[in-house]
Amino acid sequence: MDQAPGNPQGPEGQGSADARSTPVCYRHPDRETGIRCTRCERPICPECMVSASVGFQCPDCVRGGSGTGTSPTAARPRTIAGGTVAADPRLVTKILIGLNLALFLVQQAVGDHFTDRLDLIGQAYDPTLGSVQGIAQGQDYRLLTAMFLHASVIHILFNMLSLWWIGGPLEAALGRTRYLTLYMVSGLAGSALSYLLAAPNQPSLGASGAIYGLFGATAVLMRRLNYDLRPVLALLVINLIFTFRASGIAWQAHVGGLIAGVACGYAMVHAPRKNRNLIQYGTCALVLVAVVVMTLVRNGQLT
Repeated sequence: MDQAPGNPQGPEGQGSADARSTPVCYRHPDRETGIRCTRCERPICPECMVSASVGFQCPDCVRGGSGTGTSPTAARPRTIAGGTVAADPRLVTKILIGLNLALFLVQQAVGDHFTDRLDLIGQAYDPTLGSVQGIAQGQDYRLLTAMFLHASVIHILFNMLSLWWIGGPLEAALGRTRYLTLYMVSGLAGSALSYLLAAPNQPSLGASGAIYGLFGATAVLMRRLNYDLRPVLALLVINLIFTFRASGIAWQAHVGGLIAGVACGYAMVHAPRKNRNLIQYGTCALVLVAVVVMTLVRNGQLT
């Protein structure tokens, strides 16, 4: 039988025809696939495959309740703490550094009038503002805002370098949400302990409490991974010696942040997979309860 022109047969021609007939994913038309949903029979690529008891199902069938597979996100790579591995593992650290730098520039531009409204102070008359200021006066927001203010160029430079060196790798290990939670909880714990123990008219500010929390969590993580702890412990000891020997440093914020960081960090890297979220965020919630208790106790002492 003669072959018609333009309709080649044989292995080469047959391969080209098969390639042209390969279906494409209904959600990603640029991706060829040989797998179909076992329910609706639409072609699906590996990213859209949801494991089922038999074969794979598409995300639409799973969302519609017709499937029994797991969500596509369940197959995404996870960090040691259960967080999602992100394309930019230092994004939150960069944002935190940017926020601290931006507020420092505002401090320099506006002056003490801005800083005195947001730093951490228990209760004192402020001549700049002409009134009694402080957390005991209902200004609880100072527990948070003081974490993003700094007293000098050296102060913010040291803290931001520490945040980059310690925070970046820790964010990659924990995931963005857990890392940000750790940072905020540690900073608030440092502020609360400083409010509880420091003189009510002694102002303080800085990200040191949160950064000491990252120090503590890093030590816990390295111990979990069986890394050599001596470098981080030596750095931590040096910082603590400097904290207690140098004047003008709120050691209470450093200690409070460190304790919170160790507690939350331990929960994040040691929580069993079955109840991981409950244990991790439950521990952070307990630390926040301690923050509230310390604040209320100090309020009662000053009012």
